[in-house]
Amino acid sequence: MIGVDLAKTVFQLHGASMTGELKFRKKLSRGSFAKFMADQPPAVIVMEACGSAHYWAREMSRYGHEVKLIAPHYVKPFVKRQKNDAADAEAIVIAAQRPEMRFVDPKTAEQQSRAILFRARERLVHQRTELANALRGCLYEYGHVIPKGMHQLKRIDEILNNPNSDLPDLMREECRDLMDQIAEKTVRIDARTVKIKALAAEADTARRLQTIPGVGPLTALAVEAFAPPIESFRCGRDFAAWLGLVPRQFSSGGKERLGRISKAGQADIRRLLIIGAMSRLTWLTRKSITEGSWLARMAARKPRMLVAIALANKMARTIWAVLTKNEDYRVPTRAAVA
Repeated sequence: MIGVDLAKTVFQLHGASMTGELKFRKKLSRGSFAKFMADQPPAVIVMEACGSAHYWAREMSRYGHEVKLIAPHYVKPFVKRQKNDAADAEAIVIAAQRPEMRFVDPKTAEQQSRAILFRARERLVHQRTELANALRGCLYEYGHVIPKGMHQLKRIDEILNNPNSDLPDLMREECRDLMDQIAEKTVRIDARTVKIKALAAEADTARRLQTIPGVGPLTALAVEAFAPPIESFRCGRDFAAWLGLVPRQFSSGGKERLGRISKAGQADIRRLLIIGAMSRLTWLTRKSITEGSWLARMAARKPRMLVAIALANKMARTIWAVLTKNEDYRVPTRAAVA
């Protein structure tokens, strides 16, 4: 087993037998690392799931090695005293030899490409929001209070074009420049949204996921890009727990104490599921929720946000079931009352 502490230029290796006996320690450059691993007989290569780890996992697999990735926070408890590259590489091997250790599945090049496309769109949305907030802040300095929301841009445009408003010419120029930047970001966001929808329509998995109420192209692509193989989860609750949609436990002495959701998993999928649950809840409220249903009972005694999170948890379990059975979503039928 070879533990590798990845970096941009210098790679630290810790070779050990499967029983933990030290074989070698090496510090190699990037080029030397690739050559050294290509010449090595087949071994178990263990790395932290960090930047470039999935690329190197694919490269090591081509050389005939078995690759395992570990989440960095699972390695940290095994670092002895001082923190350095050699200690990190040793800790990676020690952590990997634990029988109960959980590993991260390496991503394919296609998965990483879709993840980059998804994150590119998210980054543009954040940049557009930043520009819109800056524009609202500028107008606030002159007494114009503009509510949040991109739909308020029409109102801002009217203020800037109104000759009777008390805005100096220099101020108008800067605000119009911000408006142009927002429009440019919107064009780029729309282009990536169209690309995401096209990818979601082509892939059979994403198409199947979109049959679930509340799951759209963005959520389907996020599941396909960020989630590990669904077979790695024993049940739907395990998938919901991986997403951080289950309560945190503070249980002790045989007494069960549950808190808020853990938020310990994949943040992008969790956020999109909660947004989808909120929109679905709004739609069901307008159409009237079926009386006596699980959702109606929850809505009657719990806050709206908590109901949405519970619904997102249920959607996560449905995603697991749909992908496991390779079937489209079927609307559950209510049992007839005698």
